[in-house]
Amino acid sequence: MTAAHTVTTGRPAGTTGETRQALLKAAADLVQPHRAPTLLDMAAKANVGRVAAMNTIKNMVRAGDLVIVRRRWVAHSAKPVAEYAPATAPEDCRHGHGWVDLGRCLQGWSR
Repeated sequence: MTAAHTVTTGRPAGTTGETRQALLKAAADLVQPHRAPTLLDMAAKANVGRVAAMNTIKNMVRAGDLVIVRRRWVAHSAKPVAEYAPATAPEDCRHGHGWVDLGRCLQGWSR
């Protein structure tokens, strides 16, 4: 007699679960130019547990879905916590002060 072999496969790459989608939407909703959400902010907005959010956000950063934009001090932590933002740029990303400066720099360089 031979033992039956069961083949187990993991989730295919590129599929997103409900937790990931909720955290990505929370990050997009909470991000502001002067302040981005922390892990706890996104977990609270998405109604996700802290441990599940921690593991999912770590995977999302590794996959390139979220980026760490800065770190800031908060009352509940002894060290600065990361602020996250979605990695995709908005459609109107060429508007703002930085693009004006870049345009002037390139104009001066091309003369």
